[in-house]
Amino acid sequence: MPLTSAQKKQFRSIGHHLSPIVQISENGLSAGAVEEAKRALADHELIKVKLMSGERDERAAQIEALIEQTRAELVQTIGKIALLYRRNRDGSKLSNVTRYSV
Repeated sequence: MPLTSAQKKQFRSIGHHLSPIVQISENGLSAGAVEEAKRALADHELIKVKLMSGERDERAAQIEALIEQTRAELVQTIGKIALLYRRNRDGSKLSNVTRYSV
């Protein structure tokens, strides 16, 4: 189910204070980076990903591939930073969404 604009606004507000957890190198999306993103999404639900590629089209392709492989939803991209969300049905204590929601 796609995120509503109100949810995206809330997640952008929470994501503003987060640091990137996963970094994608200039060489492209590796299996290790995908697995780390899956683990981080399972723990935190809302994560920032930093993409090191210099080309905008290449970064967009990497984000699309990461979203497809992790089954996450894109909240926002600004420059080389992407904010991703995937709901955790188990309700992890580490979830950024539950920790920072008012």
